[in-house]
Amino acid sequence: MEKITVVLVDDHQVIRKGLRLVLEDKGDIEVVAEASTGEEAIEVATRLFPDVIIMDLSLPGINGIEAIKKIKELNPQQRILALTMHEDVLFLEKVLSAGGNGFVLKRAADEELLAAIKAVYRGEVYIDTGLQRYLVTRALNPVGSVKTRDLVELTPRETEILRLVALGYSNQEIAEKLIISVKTVENHKTRIKEKLGTTSRSKLVRYAMEQGLI
Repeated sequence: MEKITVVLVDDHQVIRKGLRLVLEDKGDIEVVAEASTGEEAIEVATRLFPDVIIMDLSLPGINGIEAIKKIKELNPQQRILALTMHEDVLFLEKVLSAGGNGFVLKRAADEELLAAIKAVYRGEVYIDTGLQRYLVTRALNPVGSVKTRDLVELTPRETEILRLVALGYSNQEIAEKLIISVKTVENHKTRIKEKLGTTSRSKLVRYAMEQGLI
């Protein structure tokens, strides 16, 4: 039986070595190359055209998400599976938006990783079982259809600060951008968290996305 050709992209050699052992032990997968940076991943992908690229997201230089975008621009048919430690659904959304074909957490069992590779190889989209519930929730409550009871009344200033927080700006950067003090930014963020009933940054970002702020 023809083997599935795979390229491993991770900046940790120990992880790449472990993955190679796990994958090649099954007999139907062949690791044809490894890469430790986004730039190397792009070069290897365009040179070898493997069946599946397993891409870490936290890479030096060009990160994994940007590498996925570039590879997909050069070859839209390339199948890429993100393998990451990031459990935040925002990373899942970024991978899918970039054109990724699957998303698996590094803590997943060997069997799930193998299943993900084979699913992506077949042209399917594979999502880590731990994040599938999130996708179901989003399908039932798509962006722009948040129920009235879920809406929170924020002031224009709070809305702007929430948007900047969601975009990744620090308190200092927000203060400089809006020409206010860092203390004022912190006070606004405290009120925003109280209104939304959360102290989780990921939930703040998710709410901002649902409201179309980013």
